[in-house]
Amino acid sequence: MREENTREKSHIVEMASAERLGLRIRQLRSKQGWTLDELAERSEVSRAMLSKIERGETNPTLVVAVKIALAFGMTASQLIGIEERREAVKMPRDSRLSFRDPETGFERQVFPALEGRALEFVRHVIPEGSSSGVLPALKRGTEKYLLIEQGKVRARIGSQDYQLEEGDLFYFVADVPQHFENIGEGVCSYFVIKMQS
Repeated sequence: MREENTREKSHIVEMASAERLGLRIRQLRSKQGWTLDELAERSEVSRAMLSKIERGETNPTLVVAVKIALAFGMTASQLIGIEERREAVKMPRDSRLSFRDPETGFERQVFPALEGRALEFVRHVIPEGSSSGVLPALKRGTEKYLLIEQGKVRARIGSQDYQLEEGDLFYFVADVPQHFENIGEGVCSYFVIKMQS
């Protein structure tokens, strides 16, 4: 693991070397069909500085690198040629919490919220002939997306009724009371994504 990290660091240093970076900027500029003057105008970096960078005589400061990257419509990491690592989070099935109403059988399976994100992911399960009951209005600007997994659902949003079937996607602003009723045969289930602005 340590050797892998060392190799990765040396690769990053190599990619950021003045000569390699200068060549990459020159190639990107040529691909766009821009002259040095055009890149200077778009990046707000002087032509003389760009010329030195492209010849590998100097490494740009972070501010200059960002300006050049933005001129090409990319990040500084992309300019250097480093693939950016994207965040990926796995939430195992057993990490979700289940809340079941003993009277109606309505079940909410809640996945833990991702830190720093105004998004909630929930699965609702409603037995045949039952409903969610009235769910309260949420704060203004809260949006919900429903994806019907199985069965038929009558959704009452405020005073409006909507009939939803397996595979349907449904969007609404959730600042009014909501009610979901299973109107089909067997259990119905649907996924809810709640977003707050």
